[in-house]
Amino acid sequence: MAYYPDMVELMPARLRPADPEAVAEALANPEPTPGDLRLLSRHFLAVLAERAPGASVEVRVPPYAAAQAIAGVRHTRGRPPAVIETDAATWIALATGSLGWSDAEAGGRVRASGERADLSPYLPLHRADP
Repeated sequence: MAYYPDMVELMPARLRPADPEAVAEALANPEPTPGDLRLLSRHFLAVLAERAPGASVEVRVPPYAAAQAIAGVRHTRGRPPAVIETDAATWIALATGSLGWSDAEAGGRVRASGERADLSPYLPLHRADP
């Protein structure tokens, strides 16, 4: 197999929680920039994957990232057994607790399919200091 050094740059980086100061700064912005949305989306997906490790649910926040989480049936090809997709603002609201899972589903702000496609036991991922 040939080695193509340029291809390394195309590989997505593994999701990792962001620097806490950067997260706090992005959360404090009343009008988040696309950079803030990207940072927070990726950060909260990484936190979810750390707190609920597994590969039975794929959580998608286009165009920023996707992560697999929650123990159960593992998939390696094709469509995962459970898929959750939402926009960045909704994902951040869910992760911070400013929006509840049932309200997001009822309002059509999240699309969830599959046996384990309910994140309510894992949310919120972040609470603002009182």
